[in-house]
Amino acid sequence: PQRGTGLMADTANTAPAAGAANGNGTGEQASLNILAQYVKDLSFESPGAPNSLRGRSDNKAPSININVNVNANPIGEKDYDVTLTLSAKANYDKDVLFNVELVYGGVFHIDGFPQEHMLPLLFVECPRLIFPFARQIVADATRNGGFPPLLIDPIDFGQMFQKRVAEEQAQAGKPS
Repeated sequence: PQRGTGLMADTANTAPAAGAANGNGTGEQASLNILAQYVKDLSFESPGAPNSLRGRSDNKAPSININVNVNANPIGEKDYDVTLTLSAKANYDKDVLFNVELVYGGVFHIDGFPQEHMLPLLFVECPRLIFPFARQIVADATRNGGFPPLLIDPIDFGQMFQKRVAEEQAQAGKPS
């Protein structure tokens, strides 16, 4: 059995994800289907409420730190569980306004793709497909917490994947 691998990045503003090629050159009908989507974990904290809900007299915008993590695990011969973790923390100086974390998953059936395409499918295409749903949940959670909805910019999962591959290759090239 394979062990799941993770992909992680810190991001605030990124470019939209690029589309992937559809042909595999084998003549087989390749397919990528979403079998299920689910919220695995959702947490929203506003430790300073209700005081943190008041506007500031200096109209200073809060700093918002957003982290993104992608994990994938096989759950069958051709089925994979891909989870997208989005976390965002907003503060004014040292005061935390809110902290939201979402682990959103999708179960994907992937068939007919060459093995060398599997990692890009799992870490680029699958999270790209479920990201809009996760983004909406985070926006709803912050709005329901009394803040303006946090609309996370589109994420370039291809760039995240390439960065992770480059980091792993650099680690493999270093002597222990």
